[in-house]
Amino acid sequence: MLESIHSAGDVKGVPREKLPALAEEIRETILKTVSQTGGHLASNLGIVELTIALLRVFSPPEDQVVWDVGHQSYAWNLLTGRYPRFSTLRQLDGISGFPKPSESPCDPVIAGHAGVAFSTALGLAVGRDLKGGKRQVVAVIGDGAMTNGISFEALNSLQDANTKVIVILNDNEMSISENVGALSRRLGLMLSSVRYNRIKMAAEAAGHRLHMTFMRRFYHRMESLLKSVWLKNRFFEEFGLRYVGPIDGHDLKVLESAFRSAHEDKRSVLIHVATQKGRGFRPAERAPQKWHGVGAFDLEKQEQPEGKPGYSSALGRVLCGLAEEDPRIVAITAAMGDGTGLAAFAQKHPKRFFDVGICEEHAAVFAAGLATAGERPVFVVYSTFLQRAIDCVMHDICLANLPILFCVDRAGVVGNDGPTHHGVFDIPMLRCLPNLTIMQPRNEEELDGMVRCAFRHGGPAVIRYPKDPVPASERQPAGAPAPLVFYGRAETVEPAAIDGPPPVWIWALGDRVAHAREIAARLRGAGRNVGVVNARFIKPLDEALLLAQARKAERIVTLENGVLTGGFGSAVAEAVRETGCPVSRYGWPDRFIPQGNTQALLERFGLTPGQITDDLLRETIP
Repeated sequence: MLESIHSAGDVKGVPREKLPALAEEIRETILKTVSQTGGHLASNLGIVELTIALLRVFSPPEDQVVWDVGHQSYAWNLLTGRYPRFSTLRQLDGISGFPKPSESPCDPVIAGHAGVAFSTALGLAVGRDLKGGKRQVVAVIGDGAMTNGISFEALNSLQDANTKVIVILNDNEMSISENVGALSRRLGLMLSSVRYNRIKMAAEAAGHRLHMTFMRRFYHRMESLLKSVWLKNRFFEEFGLRYVGPIDGHDLKVLESAFRSAHEDKRSVLIHVATQKGRGFRPAERAPQKWHGVGAFDLEKQEQPEGKPGYSSALGRVLCGLAEEDPRIVAITAAMGDGTGLAAFAQKHPKRFFDVGICEEHAAVFAAGLATAGERPVFVVYSTFLQRAIDCVMHDICLANLPILFCVDRAGVVGNDGPTHHGVFDIPMLRCLPNLTIMQPRNEEELDGMVRCAFRHGGPAVIRYPKDPVPASERQPAGAPAPLVFYGRAETVEPAAIDGPPPVWIWALGDRVAHAREIAARLRGAGRNVGVVNARFIKPLDEALLLAQARKAERIVTLENGVLTGGFGSAVAEAVRETGCPVSRYGWPDRFIPQGNTQALLERFGLTPGQITDDLLRETIP
């Protein structure tokens, strides 16, 4: 049936008796594609019927649907004209894994980060009202995203905006990690209360019977009273959202009925929908967290390949060990306990582990409070999500010079998740902040040394590291001790010849040290005198070493897995300006980097070791 659905409106024409078969076909297509391309699996398997019902009641692009977070929109993609290209999901020049207006008019906005749909929908609705429009505006919000501070800010503004929005709360009891917090517990009570549902249905049936009678106003007051006493949903109604639910998110008839009721209502409505994450694929049903975001896998065997060890798991081991030595160490995550390698820490030190949900700003300021109380907090967060808390890092941490360690995971490009998730902006955002130390290790052992260095130093510090595992060439021998990392000191990995011509010094950052060594070997083959430095510190730079080299060098070359504008290379160029030594900087350009695997992106932007070598040889030929 998917081959016959060319646009969103075609879903309305599918006979009702064929809808279950359509849902099954969508799940099969998602499974087949994600097994080949990787992607977000469990969340998309759980939202299929909800998506079908949306398109049978609403009429995008005239009606506007905002997804939060956008990783649950694969069924939406399939039903809004992207089925012919769905096999290119998350590939270079393929379709995105998130809503993208340039792909379809049915996507009003980009939606890669959680918590923004409610505010976006509110703005769209007010804009509609100002123009005298009649379109419906719908926000589909995952229950994890509902705990985000921006969602609460929008909820607080709803009544003052004096408009109508429809909020569909997709409650699968998980975001990426298991949901936490009071709101999650409240939603769980709503879902589990049989009495709640019986009273709700009886009250609404009575309301319909009294619809146009003199008792209508009395009924609404009684309904409100009953809800506050029995139904435990007064929270939403106090903010101006009529609450409907919870309803079965896999019952198409019930979903359509609820959506039509919301469509016709003149008030803002929240529809609480209960779905099963991973539905239709037993491994994902049993372990939705494991199957949330996956690489390519064997669909027939229903198994994921073993992941290569990386920085995240190394950090977890380091923190577990240090926490045994220092009872002040506290670990914080924002709904990413497993993804950031903190699962073992949470098990070994449960009283010193805090998952605050998708609330990065709160996590940063919470860490500030802990540090002020004498603890040594470590906030482990993806680079793309730390962006949301930059003001808190400045105002609440750096200004007070508090001893907080930020372990910034997924720094640099992250491949197929694309521009909403590439962690290439953290260096420029953070480098300008006084009191902040910024480091990047070249292997897992050096990460250990940097964590220890940060604790010795005592001020606010950032250690950034990429998603990709450490190349074999950069690994230390098994059992080798972690290298000592001295504050503000770089490491000369390969010295230049003392008696040769003026050298080219390559200053590389973290994961780019392996590239630097390959470039150095190629340049030496072309007759150049080359040395390689593992910078280790972005701030403070090892200026003593850098300036000593720059005064005698042919040029300085910088390599970084971050955006060039205001990045590590800029810091080096600023430091050596007075020496007159030319600086060649290599990193990501001043633009949003598209999706695609890392190697393909390096090739596209001329950043492979071979391409950089050729560029340097062209640039330095007399």
